Amino acid sequence: MTIERPQRPRTHPARFHQCQLAIEDEVIELVGRACDAGWHRDEILSAMMEVIDDLALARREDVAISVEVRVSRLLGRSQG
Repeated sequence: MTIERPQRPRTHPARFHQCQLAIEDEVIELVGRACDAGWHRDEILSAMMEVIDDLALARREDVAISVEVRVSRLLGRSQG
């Protein structure tokens, strides 16, 4: 299954909804496959939320590290 490409710029107010629609079928299919494998729907949805939270936290940590590196470089230049 192919996920539809965005049709609007990132700042467009309808883009978030378009993203939801684009991934919805894939998410439903993933939940269905996990159910077929023997997992309970509640377990699946809870596990998906944890994975998503972990991905969001990892992104924030990457951003924080990037900012720290930039600040460190700037401080190094100003002290040098």
